[in-house]
Amino acid sequence: MVALRRQRLSLRPAAHHLRQATRHSRAVSIRNDATFTVIDETDGYIVVNKPAPLQIHPGDPNGPPTLWHRLCDLLSYEIANGGQVSIINRLDRETSGVVLVAKNHELARLFGMAMQERKIHKTYTALVHGWPDWEAHILDAPILRAGEVQEADIWVKQIVHPQGSPCRTSFRTLQRFEREGMPFALIEAKPETGRMHQIRVHLHHLGLPIVGDKLYGRDDRCYLEFIETGWTPALEKKLILPRQALHSSRLELNLEGFPSGWEASVPVEFVL
Repeated sequence: MVALRRQRLSLRPAAHHLRQATRHSRAVSIRNDATFTVIDETDGYIVVNKPAPLQIHPGDPNGPPTLWHRLCDLLSYEIANGGQVSIINRLDRETSGVVLVAKNHELARLFGMAMQERKIHKTYTALVHGWPDWEAHILDAPILRAGEVQEADIWVKQIVHPQGSPCRTSFRTLQRFEREGMPFALIEAKPETGRMHQIRVHLHHLGLPIVGDKLYGRDDRCYLEFIETGWTPALEKKLILPRQALHSSRLELNLEGFPSGWEASVPVEFVL
């Protein structure tokens, strides 16, 4: 275990959030694991900043440790006394940022209902290729798995298609800049629906692929190449970053008696 480093919280309304978080955190000790940072913790929940490429849940019994494994280790005392680890908002392996976790059945159910009733709002930050020609934009574009409607080398890949499920994302341009003559932008994304890969698919559809995205980047052949060879200098030249530059920067909670939300700073690698 490494020494604790608690992150600063700066959401609005800031005074309400900080007052709530400070009050709750006195009840328990805030702890830190070598693979993630604890943002906030109470007897009933823990909020962490998940790094990339740490996977959320185990898929292969012989696979590497996941966030779930790390949390089970961290919360072993609570689990031994009837607690549990219920991850409320899931992130892709290569997406970093805020993750809310319930430590008991009651809060798992409460947060689950809040998610269904859209009382939990997610904000992401993405580093993309290109400059958007808008300051704010809302995209309504249904998506589905490519393999359902066409021949596809990567069946799991999602595409915008009229037969797909309704999908809506709000975007805002935060910054435009150049590096070595290449245009990049930082984009804020707020998904209003919860489809798989939604933000990545929508940004690709807008002609603004996320930097480092092997599946929805400028060349989806990078995905198959990465599976075959792992990370190589050739892939680095194409992708720039070894992970997709998508970060869960804020999670807002509209529930009485809880903080208004939590925030995690954008990773340093987003500053090219």
